[in-house]
Amino acid sequence: MSTMKPSRKLLFVLCPMLVLGFIYYSSGKLHLNVWGQKPDKGNLSTTTVATTTTTTTPGRDKAKEPTAAPVKVEKKAPPAKEPVAEPSLTVGQVVAPVYDKQGFLLKLDGKLPQDLVYKYGNLSEGTCKPGYVAAKMTSIYPKFVKTAPMFLDKNFKRLGKVNIYLPPFGFKTQERIIDVILTATKNYGLSPELESLSCRRCIVIGNGGILTNKSLGSHIDEYDIIVRLNEAPVNGFQKDVGSKTTIRITYPEGAIQKPERYEKDSLFVFSAFKPQDFKWLQKMVFKEKLRGSEGFWKSVALQVPKEPSEMRILNPYFIQEAAFQFIGLPLNNGIMGKGNIPTLGTVAITMALHNCDEVAVAGFGYDMTRPQAPLHYYEKVKMSAIRESWTHNISKEKEFLRKLVKAKVITDLTNGI
Repeated sequence: MSTMKPSRKLLFVLCPMLVLGFIYYSSGKLHLNVWGQKPDKGNLSTTTVATTTTTTTPGRDKAKEPTAAPVKVEKKAPPAKEPVAEPSLTVGQVVAPVYDKQGFLLKLDGKLPQDLVYKYGNLSEGTCKPGYVAAKMTSIYPKFVKTAPMFLDKNFKRLGKVNIYLPPFGFKTQERIIDVILTATKNYGLSPELESLSCRRCIVIGNGGILTNKSLGSHIDEYDIIVRLNEAPVNGFQKDVGSKTTIRITYPEGAIQKPERYEKDSLFVFSAFKPQDFKWLQKMVFKEKLRGSEGFWKSVALQVPKEPSEMRILNPYFIQEAAFQFIGLPLNNGIMGKGNIPTLGTVAITMALHNCDEVAVAGFGYDMTRPQAPLHYYEKVKMSAIRESWTHNISKEKEFLRKLVKAKVITDLTNGI
């Protein structure tokens, strides 16, 4: 057998020693860097940096951890303790407000934000506050944009948010007939007197029986713009609901059917829920005879004793915004379906949020704990008669309106919401 050369014997001895030395060095030094963490250069000259960071994970293969250049250590640090979870807040950091899935603040109260305190806090009681509703609405719903005209005008085709949807969420397929109607009405806004107001106080009157015996009539009449819905009467109920009407919003099936019951000094504002509704409006504007009521779910008015100049078409954006942005009803591909249509009252409130400086409501809210209470202020039907609506989601709608009341965006005079 040949004798092994001295140089080979030396290598067999040195190699294991080098490997053992490397492993020893690594076990004591390489925890200076933790995966994904940069070393703190400011502390390298005093103590081991790793003492303030996460310890090596038990059972982890240390040979696979990233290596770092040797660092001179003057003082050996004590063994690192298990990391303790601490809030990731720093001095001066502001915690962002929490919003619900619709975009409203979760924690609502009636307090004015600091910037609004400076603007509105010193105004005397009863003084109209310009821009108040939009400012308050934006503070609880940052996505709110004030610009949204009440009614369609000759430039309605430029309204991008509604020209891609069919009625009731838009006017797609109805452009030609709307052009014809607007050519006849010629007017597209409020009266010159109301348009010139520097601050508008509006009230939307619901039809609820909660208005009965509240004697709010004189207070309601003090508002600049008084909005009424469908066929809700005024004559005979002035003590509770007031005597003035600025706007009456309705649709074919909800319109007043007796010509003598129409107020003389109010705007007839049409809200479309289906394409057939525009054909009805055209007949009313041009005083043409309506042939049959096919396409409507109940009988409709055969005439509207108003001049074309007193008729308006409500911007369908308010139906769209109320349904999908504010309440969170199902989009259903932008087509009217089960439970995705807001009530006309909520649509009117949405309109007021965009076009008024202060907004109040009265006659809203169903008290289901009182089944014998009147459903509407003008008839004897009881609360127990109300049924689950196919088109509306009353509970979700009430949830939205309660947000507005709680945050004092709107004032509920009858406390029914």
